[in-house]
Amino acid sequence: QVQVVESGGGLVHPGGSLRLSCRVSGFPFSIYSMSWHRQAPGKERERVASFISRGAEKNYADSVKGRFTISKDNGKTAVSLQRNSLKPEETDSYYCKSHYKAVEYWGQGNQVTGSA
Repeated sequence: QVQVVESGGGLVHPGGSLRLSCRVSGFPFSIYSMSWHRQAPGKERERVASFISRGAEKNYADSVKGRFTISKDNGKTAVSLQRNSLKPEETDSYYCKSHYKAVEYWGQGNQVTGSA
């Protein structure tokens, strides 16, 4: 069966760092099919990071450039997203997305809360 599973999140102190991981199974894995998305309360979901194509090219939303990093998890069929300096009262949800044969697969979403 197809699975897109996110891990990480939870309560993080303001100014702290966050690391999320996304593992996929049930279809061929490629980092170039992976992307991370963020949704704040009352806002639309937006893509924040992804691998564009073969090579070192990466894409970040303007709102997160310099604060987010997407990377391949060594030895795993997974990618990670790391960010720093969470703001007080931040309560965003982060979603991992992949695709295969024109079909999109989404993770369930991980809640991230910055304590204050």
